[in-house]
Amino acid sequence: MKNCTLRRYGSANDGGYLMCENLTAAAAAAYSYGIDKEDNWGCDVSKQRGIVVHQYDCFTPHRPTCDGGQFVFHDECVGPRRESADGHPFDTVPSQIARNGHADKPLLMKMDIEGAEWESLRATPDEVLDTFVQFPMELHLRLADESQILETVRRLKRQFYLVNVHFNNWSCSPAFAPLPAPAFQVLWVNKRVGVVDPDAASPAAPSPLNAPDNPAAPECGAK
Repeated sequence: MKNCTLRRYGSANDGGYLMCENLTAAAAAAYSYGIDKEDNWGCDVSKQRGIVVHQYDCFTPHRPTCDGGQFVFHDECVGPRRESADGHPFDTVPSQIARNGHADKPLLMKMDIEGAEWESLRATPDEVLDTFVQFPMELHLRLADESQILETVRRLKRQFYLVNVHFNNWSCSPAFAPLPAPAFQVLWVNKRVGVVDPDAASPAAPSPLNAPDNPAAPECGAK
């Protein structure tokens, strides 16, 4: 990217994501999908930009706090349709942002929902995806869904630049060769705001801001 100043948001290890710091100013709000016990990404974003972070997770009783930030927790998960599954409420990305009054507004998003991202993204129309200025997420590969995963990635690449890839060293596995792990963090930047550097090496060298999710183990593929 020619106009991207990368910065790490969130944890120093697992739970940290890279974003283009200089491309966040227009965001009216942020969405954090998949919380578990913490939302350090959301806290960093909220404090830096002064915006509300809407958190979605229907599987955890934890309600993260952020000194100096603004959180709104929704006891609901994201999925391909509005439904209740095993007592857990789900709804779609378009419905959730519309309910919060953010339809057609520029947004930031983080998504780490353990494989449910594929169906959730497929159920999100292009015009809704286009509201996201950039979004980091963790992708989870499943060999049984290779064709659907490839279709979704190709679709995203029509609207977004893939700016960063970092493999999660909690899940290194030769079963997914030539990739070293089935889980990895990526950063998507909307082509409306991102500018590609035609003189940069391709593929670009990994950013030094990436860090092992498990600090006690080497990165996947490290000798």
